[in-house]
Amino acid sequence: MTVTAASHPASNAYVASLLAGSTAVPKSPAAWLDARRAAALERANALAVPTTRDEEWRFTDLTPLTKLTFQPVTTATAVSATDIAAYAVAEAAVRLVFVDGIYAPALSQRSALPAGITVELLADALKSHGALIEPHLTQLVKNENDLFASLNTAFLQHGVFIHAAKNAALKAPIHLLFVATRKGAAAYPRCLIVADMGGECCVIEDYVALGGEAYLTNAVTEVAVAPNASVRHIKLQRESDQAFHIGSCAVTLAKDARYLAHAVTFGARLSRNNLTVTQQGEGAHAQIDGIALIGGRQLADTHTLMDHTQPHGTCEQSHKTIVGGAGHAVFNGKVFVRQGAQQTDSSQQSRNLLLSDKAHVDTKPQLEIFADDVKCAHGATVGQLDADHLFYLKSRGLPEAQARNLLTYAFGAEIIDRIPVPSLVAQLEKSVMARTEIAS
Repeated sequence: MTVTAASHPASNAYVASLLAGSTAVPKSPAAWLDARRAAALERANALAVPTTRDEEWRFTDLTPLTKLTFQPVTTATAVSATDIAAYAVAEAAVRLVFVDGIYAPALSQRSALPAGITVELLADALKSHGALIEPHLTQLVKNENDLFASLNTAFLQHGVFIHAAKNAALKAPIHLLFVATRKGAAAYPRCLIVADMGGECCVIEDYVALGGEAYLTNAVTEVAVAPNASVRHIKLQRESDQAFHIGSCAVTLAKDARYLAHAVTFGARLSRNNLTVTQQGEGAHAQIDGIALIGGRQLADTHTLMDHTQPHGTCEQSHKTIVGGAGHAVFNGKVFVRQGAQQTDSSQQSRNLLLSDKAHVDTKPQLEIFADDVKCAHGATVGQLDADHLFYLKSRGLPEAQARNLLTYAFGAEIIDRIPVPSLVAQLEKSVMARTEIAS
């Protein structure tokens, strides 16, 4: 793809630096995708890095990001199977590994899949499933006013296509492991998940680091769930504490479709997780669970939108944060019920635990309702460990530090235990226990 980048004003020089390598992205097997990448590049040229003056970013200052430069790598660092053994998911039917954004076949594990289940690199899938991909790829996550989504599309090259055909089901999870190793690297992973009528799959989108370097992960995932289909989507963000992670996910739900989301945020110096779920058919259901456990000077920002456009939609959302040190957590969640979406049942809870005097949380659960026959609720709590619970454990002989860690662990494990992948839950519970000891 050869595109001439537009000139930038001085104030937008940082965007120009991010786009410097975009002309090196090779042509795709699909002309329509090249056209969409060119349009995204043009759009990115016209956008600026968001600031705290932008309402959607008012609690998240991207200044630390703009002080560093990041570029995609052309060759991945050598990584051994031993290096990533700790992240193995025993139940996974397939594992695709990407190192610094580049596919690593030697580390990946691919086996026979049930009829109707496809897991392919996006570049390969465009050749064999182009007609299925075209209506969804770059169409669900919107680029118009989103610099980072535009950047991801402009650099769109490495990604994964997952397809569950009509009535095809894969109970075992598909593990997508994105490994970061290199300082200054920028990775732009793209995932497209399509479940046809009655199809079912479970996808683990896992971001990890093998060192403590500063790098950028700018990830986009698009999920299209057809009538009576079901997708379980587990996103784990375990990046370096010096890294920057910007992630966007957009989901469409047809009649009686199900989308079950689990988001776990442990890493990154600064992270932003955007999730938009649009109920396009009657009777669709979404479950959205999230937990962020941070400390030091980390910032974790989660923005969600549940858009009910049709009647009889249901959604249950629970988001928790555990913040220690001088960490800063942000939660902005909106439930939007459009006119005509009668008998919607949607709830949203934000619960936040502060472990130090310097930790803080900005939480803003919202309801915007334009239908009169609905059942919607939201709530938020921000507090410290319950003194009575702490006293009870201490009275049973536990030292104060151990009692505090146990209560903190229990607060976070409630969300993690809902993930139906036992080996992964065991991994995450160990991480929660270790991180609660550090954070407190």
